[in-house]
Amino acid sequence: MIAPQPSEDHRTPGTGGGHDPWSVPAPPPPARTSPQWGREIRTALLVGLPVAVLAGLALGALWPVLAPRVPVVSNGRAVMLQNSEGQQAIAIDGTFLLTGLAVGVLAGALVFWLRRRRGGIAEVLGLAAGAVAGAFLAWRVGIWLGPEEDLVAHARRVGEGVVFDAPLKLEAKGVLAGLPFGAVGAHLLCTALWGPRTPLPAPGREFPRWKG
Repeated sequence: MIAPQPSEDHRTPGTGGGHDPWSVPAPPPPARTSPQWGREIRTALLVGLPVAVLAGLALGALWPVLAPRVPVVSNGRAVMLQNSEGQQAIAIDGTFLLTGLAVGVLAGALVFWLRRRRGGIAEVLGLAAGAVAGAFLAWRVGIWLGPEEDLVAHARRVGEGVVFDAPLKLEAKGVLAGLPFGAVGAHLLCTALWGPRTPLPAPGREFPRWKG
């Protein structure tokens, strides 16, 4: 009597090797569904518009409060810096950048918490677009809430030799990216840490094939 030996035939069923009763049938391919553009656009708008308004107004209100002032003085003919070696202009840009990052992190985490059971690419795109719009809104709101923009009129009103604050101004427009970077980065981090997980498929059992 010859003991059964493991078969070295690894041909899959349906390729000429006969029917294998121990084989696990392959799962059917997932059905392709066309994207529902109307719902995706509504989701992006539902996320983007509140982010643009709320985050933009918050950053626009905080920037004039936290940013340093640039003291200037008029000599009757021109308006000049009181301290020509001051670094206040750079600090104004840095304040906008750091405050935008902080506000963006809060906005991204809040969007994730409110919509953590839904998610989707439309939500992230809406968050990014809303944060970009909010950064521009904050820029204009901050200038409006800050010192007077008309430097010449302000100098004439206060008089010659009187120190006053120059209007807020962004020298480096790249700092506008702070708000969207913080929002999208915080949302992606929250999704990686606490987002829903797709269950892994159960591994199929493989049994040895025997031949006499």
